[in-house]
Amino acid sequence: MVRWKNYCIAALLAGLAAMPAHAERIKDLASIQGVRSNQLIGYGLVVGLDGSGDQTTQTPFTVQSIISMMGQLGVSLPPGTNLQLKNVAAVTVTASLPAFAQPGQQIDVTVSSLGNAKSLRGGTLLMSPLKGADGQVYAIAQGNVVIGGAGAAAGGASSQVNQLSAGRIANGATVERAVPTALGQGGYLFLDLNDTDFTTANRVVQAINQNFGEGVAHAVDGRSVQVAAPLDSGQRVAFLSRVENLHVNPGETAAKVVLNARTGSIVMNQTVTVDNCAVAHGNLSVIVSSEPVVSQPGPLSRGTTVALQRSQIEIKADKGQLVSLPSSVSLGDVVKALNAVGATTQDLLSILQAMKAAGALRAELEVI
Repeated sequence: MVRWKNYCIAALLAGLAAMPAHAERIKDLASIQGVRSNQLIGYGLVVGLDGSGDQTTQTPFTVQSIISMMGQLGVSLPPGTNLQLKNVAAVTVTASLPAFAQPGQQIDVTVSSLGNAKSLRGGTLLMSPLKGADGQVYAIAQGNVVIGGAGAAAGGASSQVNQLSAGRIANGATVERAVPTALGQGGYLFLDLNDTDFTTANRVVQAINQNFGEGVAHAVDGRSVQVAAPLDSGQRVAFLSRVENLHVNPGETAAKVVLNARTGSIVMNQTVTVDNCAVAHGNLSVIVSSEPVVSQPGPLSRGTTVALQRSQIEIKADKGQLVSLPSSVSLGDVVKALNAVGATTQDLLSILQAMKAAGALRAELEVI
């Protein structure tokens, strides 16, 4: 216990003073094992809609929910009652329960339409229990739904901005049950790095040991660091506060290029390099067009006029010029070399994959 009270503050201040400009805090590089959020989900009804709710003939579960809710409130409906509701929508309610959340605290919730409601704008979510993966109720949600879009329709024409079938309720749920969170096991806790990297793990260990004494921390693997911590809860919180604010120079990230085939986006980090190679890329386009034509029968042939389709197929192949890409050791040089090809973003998707197959692209290629 004395060991933790008498650690060298001067060493901590000296370490912070000598901190490089590009160093990052441990809290930005790692998280404490066991300190995590938990996902919650629930089912509810949004009422007060201006005729934009579920069409009950196609969403029977909305009617069933209304009948069940009214029965719990003491209102009994005659058997066989046909409800035609336009101002009610069945929704799912989701939220994230943060670590250490206590009963009485409030959290944000997201409300999403389950049926065919046109809009949740102006609606109010009725009391909805939110459950965790274990089936226990951890929060109760209720409140006015805020939609970040707008829409209008008249005379067969419509206009819409953003999404109308999902919205949020700020502080819309009240926590009813806390989730026990253990800070480590016994006299130890673990730091989990955001990315697996042995260099970063080693530097985190060195930073902690330099400030709190040799042997306080050691790396379990490339992602987890075990740290000896005080047993007293108050001292442990103070100890973690100092640990997470230590600065560490993380190891260089692996070279990676991320291609989004759906949007054509290309993102690469600063460690990507290119070897000497030659690239030629030509565009091949096939155009198929058709136009209606009328076939007239000859005079006195007793034929009938027939409407036909005349199709035309045209193939164009743009000439691909062979471009030499020099060896590039910086991200700026890589960008200049790829721009020299003169290809579009969609073309670069194919070019980068071909360069990787040829061994000219020194980076991991990830297609999402």
